Amino acid sequence: MRILFDSQQAQYKTPFGTLCPGQICQLHIHIPASVGAMGAECILDFADGMPGVVTPLTKECTDGAYDIFSGTFILDQPGLYFYYFRICKPDGSFRLFKQGHDTNMEAGDKWQLSCIPADFTTPDWAKGAVIYQVFPDRFCKVGDPDLNGKITPYTIHKNWDEEVHWQPDEQGEILNNDFYGGNFRGITEKMDYIASLGTEILYLNPISKSFSNHRYDTGDYKIPDPMLGTLEDFRALCDAAHKRNIKVILDGVYSHTGSRSTYFASACKSPGSPYYSWYTFYEYPGRYNSWWGFKTLPTVNKMDRAFRDFIIHNEDSVVAHWLNAGADGFRLDVVDELPDAFVLELKNRIRQIRPDALLIGEVWEDASNKISYNIRRRYFVDGILDACMNYPFRTAILDFLRGWDDGNRLKETVMTIAENYPPQVLACNMNLLGSHDTPRILTALVDDFNGSREDAAQRRLSDRQKQQAKQLLLLASFLQYTLPGAPSIYYGDEAGMEGHKDPFNRRTYPWGKEDEALLAHYQALGQLKRNYQALRQGDIHFSENCCGRLGFTRRFGNEKLHIYMNRSHEPWDLPKGTALLSQNLQGSTLMPMGFSIMED
Repeated sequence: MRILFDSQQAQYKTPFGTLCPGQICQLHIHIPASVGAMGAECILDFADGMPGVVTPLTKECTDGAYDIFSGTFILDQPGLYFYYFRICKPDGSFRLFKQGHDTNMEAGDKWQLSCIPADFTTPDWAKGAVIYQVFPDRFCKVGDPDLNGKITPYTIHKNWDEEVHWQPDEQGEILNNDFYGGNFRGITEKMDYIASLGTEILYLNPISKSFSNHRYDTGDYKIPDPMLGTLEDFRALCDAAHKRNIKVILDGVYSHTGSRSTYFASACKSPGSPYYSWYTFYEYPGRYNSWWGFKTLPTVNKMDRAFRDFIIHNEDSVVAHWLNAGADGFRLDVVDELPDAFVLELKNRIRQIRPDALLIGEVWEDASNKISYNIRRRYFVDGILDACMNYPFRTAILDFLRGWDDGNRLKETVMTIAENYPPQVLACNMNLLGSHDTPRILTALVDDFNGSREDAAQRRLSDRQKQQAKQLLLLASFLQYTLPGAPSIYYGDEAGMEGHKDPFNRRTYPWGKEDEALLAHYQALGQLKRNYQALRQGDIHFSENCCGRLGFTRRFGNEKLHIYMNRSHEPWDLPKGTALLSQNLQGSTLMPMGFSIMED
C-alpha cells in the first residue's frame, strides 16, 4: 500500500492551485495504518531553497486501512514554494516526495505551490476570448503602398500566390526582405471575416518600420512600416475592430532592435548619441552584443534608463504611443530575455494608461517556475504577466492526436498548468496550435519532416495525408477551444493552409480557396466559446483519459459542460442527450472519430 496524497484533488488539498497571502490551505495525507506513523509534517521551502514553513499534521481519524493526518497553514507573502512531507515513526522518519511512477517515496520532485498577490487581476474581456493572429504582410492587400521611407533593399512579389523567398543570397544570408504588400487597409477590409470566427482579440505581429517581412528587426518603434500604411490607417483598423467588439494587441519587441534602425545607426556614428547607452559595444562600432549572435539584431540594455524612458516612461513613450493610437495591449516577444523589473514597469505603465490593458508573454515552458539565464522568473507571484503563449497545451494535444500519448500525459499537462497558474491567468492563456514560429498545424499533425529548406519548399501533404490531417485538426481545435484558456488561430489555419517552419508557415492567405468545411467548423467553435461561461472561465475535471479517449467537465457557477473526445478506432457510447458538435469530414479513410458536448 502507498501513502496517498494528490494535490489536485480536494480530498487531499484545498483550495486547488495557487494561494493568496492570508488564505488558509488545508492538507490531508492518507498513510497506511501498517506504517505506524506517530505524526507527520509538511515542509514548504522557498524556491531558492531557503526554509519557509513547517506545518505539523495530526492524526484526524482512521478510515479502513489508512490513518488520515491533516493540518493547515497560511502564507504571509507572495512567492514560489516547493513542499514535501516528513513521516515520523517510532524507529525514525522518512520523507515523501511527488513520486510519479516511482515506488521510492524519497524519489521524485517536490510539490509546487505559488502564493500570488491578492490584488492580481487580469482583463475580463480576455478570459476565454478567441484570438486571431495575423502576420501583416501575408494576410490581405488593398491598394498600392506608399514606399517613401521604406528601408531598402527589398523585393515585392508580383503575384499574391507566389512562393516565399527562402534561398540565401550570395553571402549565404537569408534576408527575409521579400514582401507581398499585405497592409492595414487589407486587414480592415477583412474585419467582418475575422469577426465571423468569433474573434475577440486581434493579435498583430510587429508593425513598426523595419527591414524584414517579419519586422522583428525594429527600425523605428513609433512609425508604422510604410508598406503597411500610415498611423491613420492603423487607427482606422483599430476603430473597425472596436466596432465589432474586437480588441487589438501588438507585438512588443524590446529585447533588440534592427541593425538598420534609427537608434543603432545613430549609436554607431557617435558615442555621444542619445542611443549609445542602449547597446553594448565590444570593439566600437563593429563588434557588439547581438541577439543569439545575429548581427542584424543588436541587443539592447533593457535596464538602461534612457531605453526604459523611451519605451515605457516618457509621456509619448512607445507603449503610450500605440495605446493612444488604439491598441489594447501587447504580446511581449522573448519575454524571458527581458528582466522582470523591466516587464513590471511596462505592465504598471500600460495599466496606468489603460486600466484593462492586456500583457501576454512569449514563454514556451511552464511559466510559473521558469528559470531563464539562471534567474527564477516571478511572472505570477509578482503579478507581472496576464497570460502566456500556451505551448505546453499545444505539445500535449499534438502528442495525443499523433498517438504518442493515450491521454494520460495530456491530462497531466493540463492539470499541472491549471494547478500552477493563477485561475485569472489560466483563463487568458493563449492556447495556440500554430504560430509564426511553428509549422502549420495541418502539417504538424501528420508530417515530422525536419530537413533542409530546399526540401521543405517542395514538400506538400499528399491527398491522403491532408484528409487525415483535416480529420485530426477537427479534434485538435475542439480541444483547443474547450480546454481552459483563450484559443488562438494563426491566420489561415482555419482555411486549411499547410507548410513547414519559417518561412513556409508564413505564406499568403488563400483568399477564395479556403477549405469551407474547416472554416465552418472554426466558426462553430467560436460561437460555442462565446455561448458558455464554463468554457471561458470554468474549472476542469477529467473523468476519462486513456485508450485514446478524453472526457472532462468544465464548470462555472451553475453551468456545467461535459466534453467528450474519441480519437481511437473503437466506438464510445456517449450519454443520452449528448449533441455532436461536428461531423467527420467526408471521404475520410479513418474509422469514425467524434466529439460532443452537452449541458446539464
